[in-house]
Amino acid sequence: MQDRVLPLSGIHNFRDYGGYGARGGMVRKGHLWRSGHHFDATPDDLDVVHRIGIARVIDLRGDSERASFPCLRHEQWAGQVVFYPGETAGDHGRAVHDEAAAGVRTADDARAAMVKLYDKLPFRPVLVGTFRLYLQTLAEDHGPSLLHCFAGKDRTGVGAAIVHRLLGVHADDVMADYLLTNTAGNSEARIAAAATNVRASFGPMMTDDALRTIMSVQPEFLESAFAAMEREHGTFEAYAEAVLGADAALVARLEERLVV
Repeated sequence: MQDRVLPLSGIHNFRDYGGYGARGGMVRKGHLWRSGHHFDATPDDLDVVHRIGIARVIDLRGDSERASFPCLRHEQWAGQVVFYPGETAGDHGRAVHDEAAAGVRTADDARAAMVKLYDKLPFRPVLVGTFRLYLQTLAEDHGPSLLHCFAGKDRTGVGAAIVHRLLGVHADDVMADYLLTNTAGNSEARIAAAATNVRASFGPMMTDDALRTIMSVQPEFLESAFAAMEREHGTFEAYAEAVLGADAALVARLEERLVV
């Protein structure tokens, strides 16, 4: 699993989420990338990312996050950033893990807050708008793409898992890719970088274990998101079609383009 991770200095959790068995073949390698934001990217990081040839960046953050943490791009990059305007987190300018941290004291508090957060993520209007653009982008022939949010773990984790599920990736692989966030690259640096905002607002009230829970991913988080989809629409597939516009024709285009 670690072979799919690019160990960059200022971009955390940068990795290929292709290469898994799918319906009719295998998800293409080197075509689907995910990460945290690029606000702290070094020139060397930008060189590495540029060599991948990313044509589309799908930014799951809200407008306030993009204004507060503008992503750096290689000077020769000529691709397109795709997003639906508005806020994808409840508190403007904060990532969703910051939002979940409000009122958290213990690790148990943090776990419950994250499960509750994931229960609502699949239905947030602006996030849904970007997910729809994300699927449409992947169904078109633009070249390699990058999906990211702030830390690259929650909104990005749900988005990548949705694509995996649509392509027929086995549930064990969907979860393994999601949980790879906990060990991808320099996870301690990722936690420290993203925890700055959490500590600024909630640090005096939160234990270290609670902070680590907020900044990690756990199976029950992602399970909460898919359970919410099924609760509201009966099946994941029905949710994907009704909410994300992923009808049979779009899924067929995704398979044609992304499964080899």
